[in-house]
Amino acid sequence: MIKQEVLASFTGKNVLITGGTGLIGREIVKMMCDAGAKVRIVSLDKVIVDARAEHTIGDLTDFRFCKDATQGMDFVFQVAGIKGSIEVTKSKPASFFVPLLMMNTNLLEAVRLNKVQKAVYTSSIGAYASAEVFSEDKNLEGPPMDMFPGWAKRMGELQIQAYKIQYGMENIAIVRPANVYGPGDNFDPKNAMVIPTLMSRIMNKENPVVIWGDGSAVRDFAYSRDVAEGTILALYHGTKGGFVNLGAGVGYTIKELVEALRSFLDFNYEFDATKPAGFPRRVMDVSLARQLIDYNPTTSLRDGLKETWDWFVQNKDEYLRKQNYFAEK
Repeated sequence: MIKQEVLASFTGKNVLITGGTGLIGREIVKMMCDAGAKVRIVSLDKVIVDARAEHTIGDLTDFRFCKDATQGMDFVFQVAGIKGSIEVTKSKPASFFVPLLMMNTNLLEAVRLNKVQKAVYTSSIGAYASAEVFSEDKNLEGPPMDMFPGWAKRMGELQIQAYKIQYGMENIAIVRPANVYGPGDNFDPKNAMVIPTLMSRIMNKENPVVIWGDGSAVRDFAYSRDVAEGTILALYHGTKGGFVNLGAGVGYTIKELVEALRSFLDFNYEFDATKPAGFPRRVMDVSLARQLIDYNPTTSLRDGLKETWDWFVQNKDEYLRKQNYFAEK
């Protein structure tokens, strides 16, 4: 939980949340509205997530739009992004790389020109080079593991560093979230990540649900509300020109993930060890975030999965009203 004094600092303030219809953004929207902020959401999704917020349809790859959207804002949360499966990342890299570069460059420059009081930029675990444990002191040691989206996220981080060097700006915080899941996730079967993909297959009564690998691969699954709290705390406290990790800080095997789903859902599954399972272990070290911004993720894997499932049951087709960056043009 975020301390009341932190939330109170947003009361009556003008707050822009880009990507406010996404799984992190919608949680920030709710907390900001609850805190009494004047919230504007910018998104290309035709989705209303909170009637208390102003919903604006707009394209962040348009610099003029970014300047207009950030005008008069006290705080800006840049959580807009593009999310897709590993397969889509590899087959359609331009669909990640080009719009991410454009939207991040435009939005951050608009924040600077309009002298926004504070902002936070959402990077990604994919900006790290491949490793078992990700910590902030291993920032640029090798190319990013998610090649094209990772480089695009790093460019945003470097842009903020350039502002610090040239203008002395330290008012833009940076966070690197882990594998985030939760209500509002991308459930498009063509490009969804592991948790929404599993839930969709369970919903479709696959029997058994066949899962690639032997179930031993370890991942850090971070619940969206915890990450949203961390993002708010990063903006409030600042990250001193650097970045902090936001994850669960705990590694779960894929088998533990599936068994957590089985604790409240009835389905059969089996692992196919002849198929690749990816890197054996990827976990985030969140000790710096705990120390620097008072980050404290509290949602258990089971609770987070249950809340996500309950939302999915009621919103199975929401992805059809969201911007699809991978559609053929």
